[in-house]
Amino acid sequence: MRFRGRTHREPERTGPAPEPEPAGPPPVLVIDALGRKCPIPIIMLAERIREVPVGEIVAVLADDVAARTDVPAWCRMKSQDFVREEPLPRGWGFHIRRTY
Repeated sequence: MRFRGRTHREPERTGPAPEPEPAGPPPVLVIDALGRKCPIPIIMLAERIREVPVGEIVAVLADDVAARTDVPAWCRMKSQDFVREEPLPRGWGFHIRRTY
């Protein structure tokens, strides 16, 4: 029995890779909490989310690994919609939709 491997080869890309499409609507407000340890990004979010109209997106930029669990937990606790986590060159962008 002979193994039949994949014979189709992907063409090599030339030039820069295409920019990925942003997922979802852009944030109305971006909170820069880079370099700050939790719970400071959560406190900043709680203080400023009222600046965003209901139904709109706020993004929190954070590089503390604890924010990866703290931001979604805060959203569940406060009945806000956690939309997504976006990897950044330094840290993550957390997108939250204000529900009330």
